[in-house]
Amino acid sequence: MKMLSLKPLSKGRNLQPNLESQKKDMPSSSKFELWKIKWRVLGTALVLGLVSLTLFSSVPAAAETPEEKGFAVAARSDRSDRGFNDSIVDMTMILHNAHGQETSRSLKTKTLEVPDESLGDKSVVVFESPADISGTALLSHARILDPDNQWLYLPALKRIKRISSVNKSGPFVGSEFAFEDFTALELGKYDYKYIKEEPCGDMTCDVLERTPKYEHSGYSKQLSWIDQSVYQVRKVEFYDRRGGLLKVLDLTDYREYDGGIWRTHKMHMENKQTGKSTDLIYSDYKFKTGMNNNDFEKGVLKRVR
Repeated sequence: MKMLSLKPLSKGRNLQPNLESQKKDMPSSSKFELWKIKWRVLGTALVLGLVSLTLFSSVPAAAETPEEKGFAVAARSDRSDRGFNDSIVDMTMILHNAHGQETSRSLKTKTLEVPDESLGDKSVVVFESPADISGTALLSHARILDPDNQWLYLPALKRIKRISSVNKSGPFVGSEFAFEDFTALELGKYDYKYIKEEPCGDMTCDVLERTPKYEHSGYSKQLSWIDQSVYQVRKVEFYDRRGGLLKVLDLTDYREYDGGIWRTHKMHMENKQTGKSTDLIYSDYKFKTGMNNNDFEKGVLKRVR
């Protein structure tokens, strides 16, 4: 049997003519053996390819941690309402004591959106009645990791008082809302952890645990319920520094405004340790009114009536 000649190739030399001539001189039995080898090599390559595909397709994607999922759910909720620029809304505050007696107050809230998520929004709350607290105003410049800047104007004293960074857990003008609750919805203020999914009313909610990063917070942790439909906060449980349930906030009567902006029109904060509660009932919001940073400076507090 004639053996195949394996000669060294010079650079650029075309091998194809030699191979073709060798194939023509090759006996039929040798050609058959050569084809068998080719098919074995192709079959082996195909099997190896299928095995590799199976192995790689069966490797699961990296699992999302509870912390990553918790932050993702919270971020989706926070960012769902971005782009409102500014807002003004009239509210009624109703205070309920443990014996069921009620006291009502009327107030107005103005908010300026700060697009930078590393900062926080600005707001001012002004009481319009009753007469003894009319003109009382709270200005808040929310911060993320640093303490919020908050100033309280007391018209009876005709002076502006800066709220201490270690005293923001105190009640705001006798209500069940603390000073820190007015800037509590800033995304970057917490570490998050996904807990579970469960029904909330006629919807389904994601339940998150959020731990304040602010060392002087009055809360050790909070649990929040965020619906899976329009991504709004429906309920928040506040736990005191010892870990006991302190307050529960229910947010209801959500309404949608132009641009897909959602706002609650009733908040009910109940103190589980004292039996007291406070309702905030909102009128219709006005958005994009043209306010700017100058409307949220400390000097305006004496002129906000």
